[in-house]
Amino acid sequence: MAEILQTDGTWVFDGDTIRIVPGRERGVHVLRQTLGELAVPLAAVAGLAFEPARRGGRLRLRLRGGADPLSQVTRGRLPESADPYQLTVDADRTGVAEYFVDEVRNALLLEQVPAGPTDRYLLPGPAVPISVGAGDGTASFDGERIRLEWNWKTEEGKKSSGTRLLPVTQVSGVEWQPAAGLENGYLRFTVPHAPTEAPPKHDPHAVELFGFKKDALMALVAAAVVARLPHPGAAPVAEPAPPGPLAALPAGRAPAAEAAHPAASAADDHDALLRRLRELGELHHSGVLTDEEFTAAKQAILKRF
Repeated sequence: MAEILQTDGTWVFDGDTIRIVPGRERGVHVLRQTLGELAVPLAAVAGLAFEPARRGGRLRLRLRGGADPLSQVTRGRLPESADPYQLTVDADRTGVAEYFVDEVRNALLLEQVPAGPTDRYLLPGPAVPISVGAGDGTASFDGERIRLEWNWKTEEGKKSSGTRLLPVTQVSGVEWQPAAGLENGYLRFTVPHAPTEAPPKHDPHAVELFGFKKDALMALVAAAVVARLPHPGAAPVAEPAPPGPLAALPAGRAPAAEAAHPAASAADDHDALLRRLRELGELHHSGVLTDEEFTAAKQAILKRF
């Protein structure tokens, strides 16, 4: 098991899951504190890096595309301080951070986790019910219905439409855009049966955001809704092929399973190397192998892949 404890938060890796617990100090971003503890399965991880800096550095976890509803919504536009998949590392803990990275990378190799996108969400998204007040309104979601309520900053025409109740079954998309420069941001829900091209300040299906710290919390509402919509990478259900006779193989042609024997042999060799790596890891964790012996043996095996 690998663990790193910082004022910014705590990350623990048990071989299967990275548990991320945000710090509770005043300087920790409100989004991370509101989101709370995360359990990131190894299958959702595309990579992990430690980025050294003048004083300490930063751990940065990269998830596979489509694995996390929050990452799907924010698309890398969260401030670094609000990103739950980053951890500020103090100067005296850089060695621990590098060890943590090695443990996760070794596990990714051993388990042969692909780095490519997924066709389903591997994280559940923010817990519901959730309610956030920011910009010109309050957005709430209970898992089934979205509720949009307006405040004194809302344009009169939009406010006159009253509170909006949107069943999630009537929503086809969600977009969160942070404020940038002189441009306000927004949280917008796409409702096919009631489309609108109005700007967010006039759109009854959007909350306009003015660039304040709590704007990022609207991304949590967006992610909670997105987690309950069809995954964008899911393959459509294919029609079953009509039954029919199998085509006969040409004379002297080996069946596919037999023709694949050379590849199967290569796969067996690959599996044997992976098993040996696992054994080395267990010997290292139990103290039979020193750090130097484990590193040398691991490098020798990796050269054979």
